[in-house]
Amino acid sequence: MFNSELFYKFHKSLLSAEDNKEAAFHESDCIDMIKRKHTNKENNLVPVLNIQEFRKGQDAGGDTLLFNYLHGEKHIEKPHKHDFFVIILFEKAKGIHTIDSVDYRIGNRQIHILFPGQVHKWDIEPKSSGYQLMMEASFLEQFAPYFRFSFTNYQNHPVIALSLHSFRLLFHEFDAIRAELKNPVPLMQLITARSAVIAAIVSREAENTFTEFKVYQSNPRLAKFNLLIDEHFKEQKFVAFYADKLHISANYLNILCKRNLKISATQLIQQRVCLEAKRLLQTTGASIKEVAFDLGFADHAYFSNFFKHQTGLSPTAFREQL
Repeated sequence: MFNSELFYKFHKSLLSAEDNKEAAFHESDCIDMIKRKHTNKENNLVPVLNIQEFRKGQDAGGDTLLFNYLHGEKHIEKPHKHDFFVIILFEKAKGIHTIDSVDYRIGNRQIHILFPGQVHKWDIEPKSSGYQLMMEASFLEQFAPYFRFSFTNYQNHPVIALSLHSFRLLFHEFDAIRAELKNPVPLMQLITARSAVIAAIVSREAENTFTEFKVYQSNPRLAKFNLLIDEHFKEQKFVAFYADKLHISANYLNILCKRNLKISATQLIQQRVCLEAKRLLQTTGASIKEVAFDLGFADHAYFSNFFKHQTGLSPTAFREQL
């Protein structure tokens, strides 16, 4: 049975008298760092923050991960990205979390996932509360297989509503990780195991929430196709290449995609290319020509036409709106 008293004690332990004098160092307190990084002559550059910049005032932490309690109103005005993994469990919250240029409404009992390189900012309203784990990429690798789907699937659906049962399970794991990090010598094998449990629960909730996840779970060939796209989309944009890897015809692969995902195989590849193009345009000072070349386009004019067809904006207009 869910113990509301446990929540209260947990909150109280996190918000000590000293903490109340000055709120813990959260992402919104990184604004000064972000402003310093934005003095770069390329104003469109999105700063990259590393986990060391969040250590001050954290509730608990180790060499490769940190636990942070989110309480009250928080604002990140300038978008930024991390070189580490972040997973946030919101208990009661309202606001807007912008991830890779998409606005997601923050609500009660949600999990938010940010993989390294994703661009985000947020406006969290007063009286909100949540729990945040920040993990170095090297630590993520240890339990990554328990995310049962391609990382791109989670990046496309970074906000997942939770059932009350799953929220309670996740809260228990978050709390246990925090408690273990408080030990003078944390047992990292235990933390890794609990992180794997978190990944497994999140994957189950994603599968229950989004049709896309159900499709990949029930169709191993499409799941493999999705993984191959992640691996080769910069160099290979034709369906025939992926069909050959899957030992099926291009026509059959296209039939599978249309039947199960309601889009063609080509469109699935193009969506991945477009997502990466948006990130490069947001987070680097590379010219349009350089972005096109990085994505495997020999002709930057063709890339511009491709991008406008996908988004309705030219690459230059997309940058200017940021």
